[in-house]
Amino acid sequence: MKKILIIDGNPNKDSLGASLADAYIAGLSQSNVEYKRINIRDLKFNPNLQFGYQRRTELEPDLLKAWEQIQWADHLVWLHPLWWGGLPAITKGFIDRLFLPGMAFQYKENSVWWDKLLKGKSGRIICTSDQPYWYYWLINGRPAINQLKKMVLEFCGVSPVKITYLSPVRNSTEVQRKKYLESATKAGYEDSKK
Repeated sequence: MKKILIIDGNPNKDSLGASLADAYIAGLSQSNVEYKRINIRDLKFNPNLQFGYQRRTELEPDLLKAWEQIQWADHLVWLHPLWWGGLPAITKGFIDRLFLPGMAFQYKENSVWWDKLLKGKSGRIICTSDQPYWYYWLINGRPAINQLKKMVLEFCGVSPVKITYLSPVRNSTEVQRKKYLESATKAGYEDSKK
């Protein structure tokens, strides 16, 4: 049975992002999968990696549980809005605190290379934005998608990582938002079948 972890990185529980997570789960319900959900906004942890990699900061109980769920999953689904072209601060802090050497990756001694400790997992990023995708990609270079997909997930061995980009959110109509929810449901259905 496929195991899917949904990580909701929107700080606002009343956001479109929370509804997208629910819609994604609705897509999963059509298949025989097991899923868990993390709402980063509900976790109690310090998002600041205050010592960098010089000294390990003790992981809070909520982060320890989240890490167990990440290890448990076959497929990681990240939902977040794009703010100033990037990830919400709480989502970035979650990554900083958990995706650590010895946990998500391990540098090789006397080498520029590293071991990818999350190999064997796949992923999906579902993000919302006010910019059309072509503009975010061609003009701005997709910074948050590159950061999460390439510099975090693929760096740690998660592959392939699919992208579901939903925009524009600002000034969107009810009809457009319904289509965004349908896209999230479809993504859940597709992920449950692979």
